[in-house]
Amino acid sequence: MHSNPQLVEFLEATSRGDRVSFAKLYEQTAPHLFALAQRILKRKDWAEEALQDSFLKIWKKAADFDPQKGRAFSWIATIVRNGCLDQLRKSSREPLSPEGIKEEWHAAHQAGPLDLAALSQSAKALQDCLKELSEEERNTLVLAYWRGLTQSEMAQNLDRPLGTVKTWVRRGLERLKGCLER
Repeated sequence: MHSNPQLVEFLEATSRGDRVSFAKLYEQTAPHLFALAQRILKRKDWAEEALQDSFLKIWKKAADFDPQKGRAFSWIATIVRNGCLDQLRKSSREPLSPEGIKEEWHAAHQAGPLDLAALSQSAKALQDCLKELSEEERNTLVLAYWRGLTQSEMAQNLDRPLGTVKTWVRRGLERLKGCLER
């Protein structure tokens, strides 16, 4: 799925206004992207809305995709993820407790059949490397990635000094990078 050359063809045809190719792109990617959106937003109705908005952006911006810069599915998934984070920022969500962060971490890694099919080798490696981080490092990275929080927002959410949170993020990213390079 992730390195599927057909997706590149569908995106290129979509950039030229080909509705059939756009429909095929949707057919092949929507179930995986919906699972991603639902994992981030935790609400089916929000995930449906985010997915619809994302595919509208994909239709309009398909010409921006450059296969030399990355994989088609990654490009599409980034649009969906960013749309979900925008939606979270718009909503008035309460700060997460430490238990809430753990729940998000575990919910994000409870793989269902669609999730398992969508996971690439690099995603599995990332998941394994995240498990090697300290709880604090992992929590800050989860809040940054899944929730789109800034370091200041994380410090407030975790009730920790900003410098401490910055250290956790920096160390977590360094350890993650080292693990992924192995």
